[in-house]
Amino acid sequence: MRPPHATPASDTPFTADLAAHLPHWKEVYRDLHAHPELAFEERRTAATVAAELAGADGWEVTEQVGRTGVVAVLRNGAGPVLWLRADMDALPVREETGLSYASRREGLMHACGHDVHVAALLGACRQLAAHHDAWRGTVVAVFQPAEEVGRGAQAMLDDDVLDRFPRPDAVLGQHVGPLPAGVVITRPGTVMAAADSIDITLYGAGAHASAPHMAVDPIVMAAAVVLRLQTLSARLAPLSPAPLLTVGALHSGTVPNVIPDTARLRCSLRSFDEHTRESVLTGLRRVVRAEAEAQGATREPEIDVYDSFPPTVNDPDATARCLTALAADGTRGRMLPDPLAASEDFGRFAAAAGCPSVLYHFGGADPADFDAMAVAALERGVLPEGTVLNHSPRYAPSDHHAVAAGIRHFLAAADAWLGRTRSLGPAA
Repeated sequence: MRPPHATPASDTPFTADLAAHLPHWKEVYRDLHAHPELAFEERRTAATVAAELAGADGWEVTEQVGRTGVVAVLRNGAGPVLWLRADMDALPVREETGLSYASRREGLMHACGHDVHVAALLGACRQLAAHHDAWRGTVVAVFQPAEEVGRGAQAMLDDDVLDRFPRPDAVLGQHVGPLPAGVVITRPGTVMAAADSIDITLYGAGAHASAPHMAVDPIVMAAAVVLRLQTLSARLAPLSPAPLLTVGALHSGTVPNVIPDTARLRCSLRSFDEHTRESVLTGLRRVVRAEAEAQGATREPEIDVYDSFPPTVNDPDATARCLTALAADGTRGRMLPDPLAASEDFGRFAAAAGCPSVLYHFGGADPADFDAMAVAALERGVLPEGTVLNHSPRYAPSDHHAVAAGIRHFLAAADAWLGRTRSLGPAA
């Protein structure tokens, strides 16, 4: 990958007047960032989306799709149907960025960049509406709720999104990350992991701390479970990439001198194929139940698997087509050697429609923030030391660079399917 200070992209028929509108989209982004909303609560965000699209010629806007989602359709003659997707929800994170436009809602934050995604897709929608002569076909802009809990795409599908709106020939999505603007990373095939959240409740018998012989201590039971769970990955070696099982929380008791009745573990599983996922879940159930029985649990443990994400799988031909178009716009692409361990529910749309899809991650940071050592790290395919990642309370894409890059990337990728020099048929 070349250094991030390369020559800027030249304008295309889609972007000739984009610079004049960027200040507006920057303010839209700042407004969205200041007003984050959790999954299925994105009512203000959805209203902002609908209001912005109402001001762009030709868009047919439908609200409350999948509870709080918005779908907009722009028809421009015969040609492919292309879906462009942006997610809208924020996270229960207390912001620590110090930005002048930081979250005004205590304990909530756009810590994953979904505010960038929404502003970028709105900007792309405006450009598509303003330049009908540059493309043909139908664009469906999908503003999806509840990605962070893995239920938003399915909610829209359950609300008959495929039957109520033109069915896609291809679905494109993008996600901002802590790379320099102008850089995109992706890969054909599996690009992001499947994910499951797992709650485990262990049942003991409480007692005074002075009489542990009268108790069945659930904290000791939980500690044994945590240690034993670490052995599951060894049983699946030498898989590459290996599944990841993390215990993110362990809650039990309230005071030092009382042995509690229960303990609760909250876990996250990341896997890259269904066979591995089922193997880990089977092993987890076996370990938890065996430890509970060995320590005399007073009842069977409860194991709840929820907020499940499928793996995100990029169609190889569509990925090549997308990267070629992005490169023509000046974007520097890098092919990931392995899938990312993060997860998305984006792939549900194309899987249900039976069409190809592509998800890529793009840089949202100011290239000037990357010194020679940072560039060298990127050349080796690793993030520089100290990089603030998505979901951190300190994560903050550049309000100018991220939004501008996101708009350009959406337009460049869309041109691969919709441009007048392209085939009228669907993607291969």
